[in-house]
Amino acid sequence: MSDASHLLRPGSFANKTAFVTGGGTGLGLAVATRMGRLGANVVCASRSLEHHEELLARGTSEGFEVMSAQLDVREPGDVKRVVREACERFGRIDVLINNAAGNFVRPAMLLAPKGFKAVIDIALNGVFYVSREVGRRMREGGGTIVNISAPYASTGKPGVVHSACAKAGVEAMTRSLASEWAQFGIRVNAVSPGPFVSKGAADRLWPSEEMEQQVLGQIPLGRFGTAEEVGELVCLLASDATPWVTGAVWLADGGWTLPQAMVEGDVARVVRRKPTDTPSEPTT
Repeated sequence: MSDASHLLRPGSFANKTAFVTGGGTGLGLAVATRMGRLGANVVCASRSLEHHEELLARGTSEGFEVMSAQLDVREPGDVKRVVREACERFGRIDVLINNAAGNFVRPAMLLAPKGFKAVIDIALNGVFYVSREVGRRMREGGGTIVNISAPYASTGKPGVVHSACAKAGVEAMTRSLASEWAQFGIRVNAVSPGPFVSKGAADRLWPSEEMEQQVLGQIPLGRFGTAEEVGELVCLLASDATPWVTGAVWLADGGWTLPQAMVEGDVARVVRRKPTDTPSEPTT
């Protein structure tokens, strides 16, 4: 596995403040840690303050500042309060990572309306509430926003109609806000990660070893990604290293969404058609 941590130079986020929703676990923790190590002050915002302990410990031991904030992104008033408190502490917010989400596998016919609404409220409405409030603060001096999507936002996927609908909305929001807010110097992009190793997520998305192997068999690169690999791409899009990129959705999935192979082994060994499969002559 290659090390992607060389993509950004030390100090890439020096004197900047990054606001990361769901920043205490999984991908959010990887992004928050990386930005802190690159010089950022980090606002870690999620519903459970207990999830922030690891990031707080990393900040203390590695010398970057972390603000732990309890936030339910479904509540606009709560969002407004936490954004205000973050700006009071650090002066402004330069980077927003909309990472908070909720997901589980459930066939659509068995999905309760309450479950559908819960995912939409967190993974779509919450992204808008936080983006809107932070965007108002960024209006004077610019900034960057990176939203976390999913490959099935554009392809669909059985068992996750709730999440697919939310993430499709997030991608539409990404492009819409990128166009509308470019005048303020605000760039808005999204990263769409495929299956990657994340504590707790695997139990919800592939709860059995058999299902895990099925998912793994669909990835052409032959392995799951890591939160750190996906996080590096998130940080890259949030940094000054990509100043002319906005309104883009970057796929990082090991080829998971690519069509299945039509060849076996080396590309020269094309699978031959059986005689009965020979196409008929075209008619005129």
